[in-house]
Amino acid sequence: MVKRQNVLDSINSGLHQAFTSDSRVYLLGEDILDPYGGAFRVSRGLSTAFPKRIWTTPISEAGIVGIATGMAMRGLLPVVEIMFGDFMTLAADQIINHLSKFAWMYSGGKSPADRVTVPIVIRTPMGGRRGYGPTHSQTLEKLFLGVPGLKIVAPTHFGNPGNLIVHAILKDQDPIIFIENKLQYLLPLENPETNLDFEQFVDNGSQGYPTYILKLHSAPSPQITIAAYGYMAELARRTMLRLAYENEIFCELVNPTIIAPFDISIIAESAQRTRHLLILEEGTLTLGWGAEIISRVVEKFELQPLAFKRVATLESPIPASGPLEAAVIPGEEQILQACVGILQQR
Repeated sequence: MVKRQNVLDSINSGLHQAFTSDSRVYLLGEDILDPYGGAFRVSRGLSTAFPKRIWTTPISEAGIVGIATGMAMRGLLPVVEIMFGDFMTLAADQIINHLSKFAWMYSGGKSPADRVTVPIVIRTPMGGRRGYGPTHSQTLEKLFLGVPGLKIVAPTHFGNPGNLIVHAILKDQDPIIFIENKLQYLLPLENPETNLDFEQFVDNGSQGYPTYILKLHSAPSPQITIAAYGYMAELARRTMLRLAYENEIFCELVNPTIIAPFDISIIAESAQRTRHLLILEEGTLTLGWGAEIISRVVEKFELQPLAFKRVATLESPIPASGPLEAAVIPGEEQILQACVGILQQR
């Protein structure tokens, strides 16, 4: 029996492919040399295969991102690995005040040669559910969602994360934060051709970052639109099966791989059909991705009546205790109850 590739293996393969394809690709980060290969081993094998282009660094996130920004402006294609997403705050000045703005600040003249680009990819694992405690379990990408000039990409096992990282490194000229949820790493990649439960549709989008739409095979028309990214999309997929068999509630899942900037049309069009919208995110509820999605959907179609709910992490530090962590971060049961409740709103 052939082992199915998982998300971790796919991203690792994509990194190897990018390094093989273009000698301008470099990797900077802490503890990324073999045999360790990074905190979650996503970078394993790279320092052995490309020793001169893998730079293990001191513990200075601001310094790592600052150096990589300069490399990108000089024509290289740097990839930065930040060991935990919680440490992105240490590089916030470089990200918000520098690399996301340099293309506007320093581009001059009419020739394409005069345009400054900062093609940097910052990879980092986000999320909890592993008992790592308050400072190693957060989902903080919403801190960067509204930064002009910056893209936030979240891979999914419904597609091929390796292809996504190759596109981000080799094809995209904008700075990118590449969010890898920790519990996604070991999820096997889905094969829609052999999936007996779900039919899958793909919208490749204009930027090269696809959106995946999942519905149960041979099910009635969906009653609820669920929008989610990262590991929350996997929890939504599992809950959709329970809802169908236990409650006869049928959903449509919309899973974008680029969450900023994003095109609201796919989610909005689905919500227009179902009239019920549930947004899932692992970050905290207040001022999150879900609030922005709902606002844009209502503004775009002025849907009345539209029933909607958000499911997100409680406004609390993430506990290290497993049972307490499970009470703070939403799981399948919260998603199921939200779907049942949303149908009672109208």
